[in-house]
Amino acid sequence: MTSSAAPYFDVVIVGAGLSGVGAACHLMRECPNFTFTVLESRNRIGGTWDLFRYPRVRSDSDMYTLGYEFSPWLAKKSIADGSDILSYIQDTSDRFDVTSRITFERRVIRAEWSSDVARWRLTVQHGDSEELSTVECNFLWGNTGYYRYDQGFRPSFQGEENFAGQFIHPQFWPDDYVGSEKNIVVIGSGATAMTLVPALAADAKKVVLLQRSPTYVASRPDTDRVAQWLMRRMSDRWAYRIIRCKNVLGSTLIYQLSRRRPSAVRAKLQQAVRDSLPPGFDVDTHFSPRYDPWDQRLCLITNGDLFERISTGSVEMVTDTIDHFEHDGLVLTSGRRIPADIVVTATGLELQFLGGMELVVDGAPIRLSEKIAYKGIMVCDVPNLAMTFGYTNASWTLKADLTARYVGRVLRAMRRRGADIVIPRPPTDGVSDEPYIALSAGYITRGASQLPQQGLRRPWKIYQNYFLDFWLFRLRRIDDSLDFSRAGDKVARGANVR
Repeated sequence: MTSSAAPYFDVVIVGAGLSGVGAACHLMRECPNFTFTVLESRNRIGGTWDLFRYPRVRSDSDMYTLGYEFSPWLAKKSIADGSDILSYIQDTSDRFDVTSRITFERRVIRAEWSSDVARWRLTVQHGDSEELSTVECNFLWGNTGYYRYDQGFRPSFQGEENFAGQFIHPQFWPDDYVGSEKNIVVIGSGATAMTLVPALAADAKKVVLLQRSPTYVASRPDTDRVAQWLMRRMSDRWAYRIIRCKNVLGSTLIYQLSRRRPSAVRAKLQQAVRDSLPPGFDVDTHFSPRYDPWDQRLCLITNGDLFERISTGSVEMVTDTIDHFEHDGLVLTSGRRIPADIVVTATGLELQFLGGMELVVDGAPIRLSEKIAYKGIMVCDVPNLAMTFGYTNASWTLKADLTARYVGRVLRAMRRRGADIVIPRPPTDGVSDEPYIALSAGYITRGASQLPQQGLRRPWKIYQNYFLDFWLFRLRRIDDSLDFSRAGDKVARGANVR
């Protein structure tokens, strides 16, 4: 069933997670005369931080950079629990009067652009029902993250139908979970597994962390002493700015060192692991990846909790592959048998771009993988569309905040010029071989065919560098390779505007 009425907004924001709420707050602050709404497919605010509810779910970035630039993080923990992050998003949304503009259980399944009227017409599904409605807007802004909320990546295993125990995927953690005195096997070596294992080991009989291949792991305290010192001595806003700058500089330095001197960073990370584990522990097998640091995201553990559990014997690291499952456990390729009552498949995500919505421009279907990204925000030859995609080598929100500021500049420039349409022009010097996301993680490589391409140089190249992006998004002219026009007009390049 489709309703005939189609409400109109200047901007529609899709998604009410960390990015979507931030986008709406920026829009309220910087474009107060624009009408907008937020469409959220789920029934609650928070996105990732509401979806994931496994034990001790937490950030793997510090909250002074994962938090919004305009809303200081004031809690003591810098590596925060998921429930505290969710409260922070909700409080920020309420404080900036965004919550009242969110419509829940509204999934955008199709977006059709008409250049004649300079509008997107959105087909919106109501929850899990077959009811549909339409919403129209001039500018569409996707803040949908990068993975499917309704499905995680779950490989199949030979003989798993014979297993009498319980399979759990962290993305869908059961409310009735009971792990006391159970043998638990966690399959995976990413951030989720590293977070889960120490938490499960608190009351399990034993936890085995089973990884096909190792990853880089670094430990840090969950509180920042410098941050706490500054918070006691100056205003919250100024302390937050200084801490944020300190942490951005630190993460940028580590990333750049990892790319320029990978052997030195590898040695430093592995030595830190050796110093944290009992003498003779096989670090080379369990904590020595085949790739360089930051080819995949570095796994963070807090307060050395994983190392402590390994040292006490409540957690065992096993690096091997699964041959098959049996009634009460699993057998590895090496022939070793591991008993299990619960198997947690921390095996990753399913990548999904723009929430899986179908895009059509003037009657022609759009495949994003055939398009070139403009500043990692817009897409060449697709009008009035922005996408928020945060950093993969630093806190997501650093890039999300820059993106929101830039979208605000574009919207204000359109209104000043009397333009209805803004379109990035494609580069004239070809396409880069570099992927849209410069990580070799499994979910990225599996979903690479969904992602746009990038160009050879700015503004079509994606840098993963906050300071360079700050200059590119905030200080350079707004219309390098952007065309502004009115509905029905031929596209004509506008004058330079800051």
